[in-house]
This record gives sequence, structure tokens and C-alpha cells, in this order.
Amino acid sequence: MEAELAALAASGATTLVGLMISDSWTSAKERLTRFLARRRSAGDAEEELQAASEELARARAAGDTAAEEEIEADWRQRLLVVLREEPAAAVELRSLLAEWAGNVSHTVISGGVNHSPAFQGAQIHGGITFNVPAATPTADETARPDQVPVLTVPFSNRRREISLLDAMCGAAARRQSGVDVTVVGGLPGVGKSAMARKWASMSRQLFPDGQLYVDFAALRDQAVTGGTVGADVSEALAMVLRSLKVSDAGMPASLAERTNLFRSRSADQRLLLVLDDVSQPAQVRPLIPKGPGSAVLVTSHGKLGELVLDGAQLISLEPLDAEGGLALLADRCGEEAVAAERAAAERLVELCGGLPVALQIAAARLITDDGLTMTSLSEELEDEAGRLAALALPGFQGALPGEEYSVSALLGSSYRLLPPDAARLYRLLGWLPTGAFDAGVAAVAADLDTPSAKRLLRTLMTASFVEAGRDGRYRMHDLVRLHARERAAEEEPPAEEKAMTRRVATHYLVLAAFADRALRKERLRIADLSPLLRTADDPFAVGTGPSPLEWLDAERHAILAVLRAASRHRLHSLVWPLAEAFTALFLRHRYLEAWKESLELGVASAAALAESAETANEIAEAAQAEARLRSLLSRPLMDLGETALAGRELRTAAARAEVTDHLTLRASVQEFLGRYLDRVDPAQAVPAYRRSYELNKEAGQGRGAAIAAYFLGCALDARGEYAEALETLRMAHHDLLAREEPDPRMAARAMAAIGAVHDHLGATAEAVRALREAVRVLEEEKATHYEAEALVTLVDIAERTGSYQDSVRGWLTRAVTLHEANGNPLAEDLRRRLENLVR
Repeated sequence: MEAELAALAASGATTLVGLMISDSWTSAKERLTRFLARRRSAGDAEEELQAASEELARARAAGDTAAEEEIEADWRQRLLVVLREEPAAAVELRSLLAEWAGNVSHTVISGGVNHSPAFQGAQIHGGITFNVPAATPTADETARPDQVPVLTVPFSNRRREISLLDAMCGAAARRQSGVDVTVVGGLPGVGKSAMARKWASMSRQLFPDGQLYVDFAALRDQAVTGGTVGADVSEALAMVLRSLKVSDAGMPASLAERTNLFRSRSADQRLLLVLDDVSQPAQVRPLIPKGPGSAVLVTSHGKLGELVLDGAQLISLEPLDAEGGLALLADRCGEEAVAAERAAAERLVELCGGLPVALQIAAARLITDDGLTMTSLSEELEDEAGRLAALALPGFQGALPGEEYSVSALLGSSYRLLPPDAARLYRLLGWLPTGAFDAGVAAVAADLDTPSAKRLLRTLMTASFVEAGRDGRYRMHDLVRLHARERAAEEEPPAEEKAMTRRVATHYLVLAAFADRALRKERLRIADLSPLLRTADDPFAVGTGPSPLEWLDAERHAILAVLRAASRHRLHSLVWPLAEAFTALFLRHRYLEAWKESLELGVASAAALAESAETANEIAEAAQAEARLRSLLSRPLMDLGETALAGRELRTAAARAEVTDHLTLRASVQEFLGRYLDRVDPAQAVPAYRRSYELNKEAGQGRGAAIAAYFLGCALDARGEYAEALETLRMAHHDLLAREEPDPRMAARAMAAIGAVHDHLGATAEAVRALREAVRVLEEEKATHYEAEALVTLVDIAERTGSYQDSVRGWLTRAVTLHEANGNPLAEDLRRRLENLVR
């Protein structure tokens, strides 16, 4: 009940402020005086209203939007007090609001709804149908037009945008020369109409000859019904000409004649034209008045960039941020309600993507459903599959039977205006697993060439369905993406989603494989991708191409999402090779949770292929893939502290590898097994590394043998066999750098291990020198995990020996930063060490 009273008080305050500087204020003030007199004398109430009206007029004349908002907030609080103390007052206030909203059309505003009743064609019990005809007003030749609808819901935030709009759209009026044209563009439901109406109500004094209003959404519906091209523009001109005292008898028949007559009638007047929901620049040009100091304020889901050629200025309205979304919920549901469920309110804003229309619908559901809480509604919206359905109000505010007021319906009105090829791309982008994508991915998704995809993306950008970032990627608002997915499920063939996922997964597999090979040609790979790569262009092979590591890092969320989608569609032959190639990123940047998930998906796909394999080649490949991915999976598991699970994976990997004749794979599994044994049974690690070294030598894998020698040296160091460890590590360091394709990253790890052995031998200076050299190379190689490990070793030496104290804080700070960025749980302990060091 409190939330409902708060919403009613907010609507009342907004309507009251909108009426204070309008032609209806005199009569409205009398009704309000009687309403407020229930708590004070009629004289006091009238004086209070008059003082507020004068204060508001001064604020608007000064362009002080903050003062205007304070007046509205003050009245919201006053009305709420009345409603709390007088239960009958709520009924009377609702009646007043319905009466004052009588001239307001049933149009969505800032995600809100005007509350005027609709009886025409209403069905009455007993089978009687009746119509209430619209009253024909008596013409008042002296009255100036004041047609912009009043805002009947609280207007939250947008102070910066309102100030920008005032500077753009009010400039000509203030200097009384020229004509300003301003376009407010953005997503459906983002609040364009509300902002236009808010500014129009603030700016009456700038336009002494009146404000005209045209709703092009309604005119488009009429034009479609009539089937006449340009009928909406012609009728819009007829509407404004009637407002400028042109009779129907004197109304020209053609669009050109009406345009000329409008210019003549507006030549000596200072007017504001608000053109709502425009879809084409051609709808604006004939309605630009000629009178100096006039302005045209356009709202559009599209960009209408062509109007820049006519001198128009563009404002792109974005969804609300977290703070703005919470303010909107507080305005509609009450500050107490938001404070009581703060975390749930914040999540609601996030799930609605800050889109005002979605938040208004959520607020309406909270107000009208006594059993619904912000917590339960946010839990309902967590399900992506049902989110759009939950952001709907069936049969709301006079909707016809079967109709609903919803985000989906609002987006649908703009979707229906798209050309067929752009509409198809829009639908397929809804199925795209990733929220950010480049033109190449869009082209693959729709099975188009890239130039065609770019052309269609421009169309979607113009319609505000897609936005382009500075990184060259495109993005869709979450609710837009869900709507596109909804349309795809309804309109695309049943098999198209899987086919599109296959195309996109193949695209990412090719690029990830090229990036993997660009980082290191000589690496164990089970997947034979040569037939696939042979016919593709390698973007990393040219001098102007992207950095392979930076590309993998930038695309890691997309690749992981593609792996999930491909796994869901059981595209197993794509999932495990992509997981294998993707590991090239995690060997440099240890995003442990992402690495773990990608390999788990790969293991599951390899195991599924093993179960369905029929030929000897299929069985062998599946076994090799499973062994490779399970052994790789042991690495993030151990770093995350899941050592027992890592052991199980390695035992399965070893069993799968031993039944194959792939010597290099068997050597690799033994290496990973040795690294596991380092943790749980160090005495057994040395035999595992020796076996890996021997298998690599037998297979002719020089790099694999050098890496096995590195790990063997580390294990010997752990057993206290320092002389053999030092000799083995020096050999590994030499062999890693002496190859045709040197491996400075692994060589630097060997150098760090050499430093550790020198420390154990008591040669502190040699240890620090080797470790510093290792840190330098590892930083160059962007091997952040191993750089952090070497830095921690330096810190340990310094703290134990009392030397190099001037460097300790810097080493430790850098190690904390690197481990935190990689999600390594060691970061927490290192952070405590750093804090203790500072103390």
C-alpha cells in the first residue's frame, strides 16, 4: 500500500508541476485548493499553490532544472502526507488525475503510460456496446496552441541531457533568429518522448506563439491502413495548419501546397514543433517552420543522420546508469521500498539494462501486485528465456482484449520497420552466443560477405538496435538481444540456430588456431586443422594484423560463450579443437575459471565422440583428444586448489594416452603427471619427468625434451640434489634458446629455477641476478603467472636474508597485481603480506 501511495503522489506532483504553467492552471488551481483545504484553510492552500506556481515560473525562466525538480519533489512529499493521513484523498486525487489527463493520448513515455481512460468500443455486460464520441472543442481564435502532452509520471535523472537539449533546441529562440532542429535518438523505451515533453514544459516562455505536437506512430498506423505513401506527412501538415487557424475548407490537397502554406503561416511566429516517433528524415523537412527563433524537437528510434545536412543537431539518449535506475524505482515505488530491498533493486536495474520502459513495467508490477517483492521479481527476471515475458502488463490501461503493454511489443514496432535483409540479420544476431561481435562474425552468422554485413549493420545502427564501439565491435542491449532471439525462434527455420552456431564456432576455431600457431608453431596439438586452415586467410601473418595474444585476450568472453553454445548443440567435433587452441591464451594469462570451464567443455565433447566413435581412426583421435584435454585441465585445477580432482583427470588422461601410439602425447601426459606429483608425492615426480624426457627424445621432440628437463631440474632441486639440478636446468635453458624457434618464455622459467637453486646453495647474489633476469624476460613475454612466481621468490629471499629491502615492496606489489588480474587465490595471502609490510 505504501508503494502505491508513493506512486500516486509522484504522479500527482508531476501532473501538478506540468499544469502550473499552462492554460488550464486557473481551473486546476481551484480544484487543487479544495483538495488541499482538507488539511488547512482554503486561503492558505490557494496562497501556497500560487507561490509554488510563481517559483516554478522563475525557475523555468532561469533554466534552473534543479530548482524545478526540487519543487516537484516538495509537492510529491506534501501529497504523500495528505494521502497517508486521509484514506479518502487517494480516490479524489485519482479522479483529478484522470480528469486532467483527458487530453493525453495513450502513448508510452519514458517507459511510462498516460492514465487517461478509454471507453470507445468498450464491451459492457449484457452484450451492449457503446461509443463515447470525442467532443468537438469550440475554436478560440485568441488561444495559442499548447499541444505537447503533459508528463504524468515522474521524470527521473537526465539533468545533463536536459541541459544539452536546452542549449541546442533553445538557442535560436533565445537569440530570436534562425531555426533549431534537434533530434533525440535512442532505443525504444529509453525515454526520448519523456525528455522532449519535459523540456517542452520547461520552455513555454521561449515560444510565445505556441507549441505544436505530432505523434508519427499514430499517423504511420493510419497511413498503413490507408495505403497512401506520404500520407503521414501530409496529415501532419494538416494537423499543424489547423492549429494555425487554417480551416478544412482552405486546406490544400497536395503535400507540396501544404508545405508552402505552413511556411507562410509560420513565417512571423516563434513556434516549437515536437515531432514524436519519427522514422524518416522526410517526415521532418516539410515541418520545419520559417519563423525566426522557432525550433523543431524530434524523437526517433533511428539516428536520422541525413538531417545533419539540414543543420540538425543529434542527441543520443542512453539507458540509465545504476544510480539513475534506482532513482526511477524510488520515484515509482517509494524510497522506503528501494531502501528495504536495496540489493534486489540494484539487480532489477541491471536485469532491465537501465531501460526506463522496462523499469516502469517492473515498478507497475510491484505496485499492482501486493504479493510481489523486488527480490522475487529480480529472481523471476534472472531467467533469460522468460525475461521479456515478465516485462509485460497484459491488458494494461485500456489495451484491447489480448493486447499487452510490454518491452517486446515496443521493440516490435521498430522491428517491423526494418528491411527484410536487415531484419534477418537482426534475428540471427539474437542467437549469437556473444554480446560483442565484429562485422566478420556478423557476416558468418548470416552467411553473408563482410561488406554486405557492414551495410546491414549500419541499417541496424540507424534503427538504434545495434551500437558500434571504438574497439571495432558492435553490441546489442540485453533486452534487444532477447527480442531478436524471440523473433528468430518465431520466424527462422528450426535448424537455423544450430547451423548458425556451427558457422560461428568454425569461424572462431580458425582464428584461434591461427593465433595459437602465431604464438608458437612448435607445440603439441592433437587436432589436425590443416584442411580447414589451408583455405582460410591468416590475419596474424601480415604486418598490419592484430597481435595474436591481444586478440585472444579481447575475444576470450566471446570464445567461451561460443564453446558453451556449440556444446549445447552437440557440435563436439568443433568444441574440443577450439578448447585446445584456446589454451594458448591461458598459458600466458591465467584466467583460471575460464580456462577450467573451456577445458571441461572440451573434455566432455571428446568423451562424447569417444562413445559414438565407430572407425579405428575415430576411436584413436577421440582417445588422444581426451588425454590431451584432461592433462591440460589438471593445470587450472591445481592452481585453483582442486588437487584431488586434478589427480583423477591425470589418471584418466594417462590411461587414454597409453593405448595410443602417440609418443609425444604420452610424454606430455607424463610431464603433467610429474607436476601433479610435485604437489602430492615429490619423490615420485622425478621418475615421471625422466619418463617424459625419454619419450620426447624417442619421438624426436627436442623442445618437449628441453621442457621435461626443466621440470626434472626443479624436482631434483626439491629433493636437495642441487648439483644435478643446476646442471639439468642449465641444459634446459640452453636447449630452449638454441632451437630454430627459440622459446624465451620457457627459458626464462628455467632461469628462475636456476636462481632458486643458487639460493638453496647460499649464493644469494647469483640467485637474485638470475631471478631478476627471469622477471625481465617473463614481463616481455607477458607470462604474468610465472613473472609473479619469480617475484615472490625474490621477496622470500629478501625477507629471509634481510637484503634488497628497498625492492621488496615493489616486487610484492607487482606480484599481487598480477595474481589478482589472473584470479589466482594466492593473491589474498600476498595482499596480507603486503599490508603487514606497510605496517
